[in-house]
Order: sequence, then C-alpha cells, then structure tokens
Amino acid sequence: MDVDQLKEYIQSFNLNNCALGNQGYNRILLQLFGFLGHGKSSFINSCKYALYDKVFTPHAEAAQADGGLTMERKSYPITNNITMVDNRGCSMLNCFETGEIYAQLGNFNPLDQRVEWTKEYEEMLDRLEDVDVEPNFTDITVPIFVYSVKKEIADKEREEIKTFLKNCRDLTGIFPIIVLTHKTSGPFSKFRDMFEGMGAEEIFAVENYTVEDHLKTRGRHLQFLNLIYKVLLDVNFKLKEERNPRKERAERKKFLHRFLHEREQK
Repeated sequence: MDVDQLKEYIQSFNLNNCALGNQGYNRILLQLFGFLGHGKSSFINSCKYALYDKVFTPHAEAAQADGGLTMERKSYPITNNITMVDNRGCSMLNCFETGEIYAQLGNFNPLDQRVEWTKEYEEMLDRLEDVDVEPNFTDITVPIFVYSVKKEIADKEREEIKTFLKNCRDLTGIFPIIVLTHKTSGPFSKFRDMFEGMGAEEIFAVENYTVEDHLKTRGRHLQFLNLIYKVLLDVNFKLKEERNPRKERAERKKFLHRFLHEREQK
C-alpha cells in the first residue's frame, strides 16, 4: 500500500471489525520502551507527523542528550482506537529497573502519571493491589523496543536484552517490535542481525523526523506508516482466537508477582 492507502487503513481501523469482534478490548496500546535517550519521543512525533500533520509538531518532548526527558507513562492518541505510550526509559536492564518496566507494560501503572522507581518488594505489591481498585483489562498491548544504532552495546547488555525481550513476549503475548533509530548514523545492519538472533520477528530501521530535520518524503513516511500497519496485523492475528481480557490481566499480574518474588530472593 502507498501512503494514502496506509493512512486510510490505520485511521479507519476498528477492533469491532476483527474476526471475532473486539472480545472486550476497546483500545490498542503501542507501548514504547527502552533505554534513556534512544529516540522514543522522537519516534512518536514522527508517527503522528506521517499520519496526520501537515506541519511538523513536536507533540512529545524529545531529549537532545542521553539523559532522556520522560519521567511519566505518557499517552498520545493517534486514532480513536490506537494510543502510543511513551513509557519511562531505563538506564540499564537490571532486575530493579526491568520490574518497573514490566509493571508499565502490564498496565499496572496509570497512564499520564509520574513513574517512581522503587526497590521495595512490599511497596511494589501494595501498588499492584491499589491499581486493582479500578483494573484496566480493556487495552491490548503491543510492545515496541526502541534502540539507537549510535549506541555501543556490551556482551553482558546483549544477554540482558535477550532475556528482557523474551519476558516481554511472555507478558504481552507478542514479541516486541524492534525500532532501530538513527539508521544513517551507525551500523544498523549489525544491530538488525543481533536482534534477529534474539528472536525478533519485526525489525524497522528509521530516521526520526525532528525539529531540525523534518523534510517530508514518501520513503520516510512509509517507514512509520508500515510499522503501525504491521502492529494492526499482529492485533488482527491475536483476535482470530477467543480471548479473555480479564484472565489475561490476571496472568500478567501472576507474571509480575513471580518476577518480584524472585528479585527479592536474589
């Protein structure tokens, strides 16, 4: 499909039209996660620009340095049925920070609120119980892991990422889509091969639109529109089988309980 066809498909997509209907889901969350300063916010701006904007608008504030700016789990609706989520980034994939990321991916942290890291086991359990007062089980999550090819990666980090991606698959039922940013500024083919070796099924190399460089081109627009289109294909595939949103949320909670318990034992 070309740009206009992709736009029309994405903007008109409705969960009610899936093979067995929406099955209790009412929204798709494209959940972005990854290290600080790897381009998650710029990626959101690029997707919205490709889908809607006649002029480039920085909806999400992007960091110019490695520190990252997002301290909350911030949502950006892109259609009536699809929302992109800029989850708080991590500085390393140790068990402390990954626990917090799993809580975000599992929808156990409210959208548009500050995300506070905590190492305390009891505090995490209390937070899980608090959120059950108004549980969110109507969002279907598609995880998107953003990594900049400008960054070096150590062997230990590689193994941590591999384990982390598998856990994200087990938590959400979808292997994370990999987005390699700054594709013209580093050896993206090396990183593509690396993530393929980790089991990644969908890998996209993109050059984000920015305030400094937002010259609109067909090829650049297609990078972002095709990615959203592939997300919707994944959702359609998941909803060809009978699903139970409440039960799946309970399974995500069990996963997080087990992870936190093992982390506490260590």
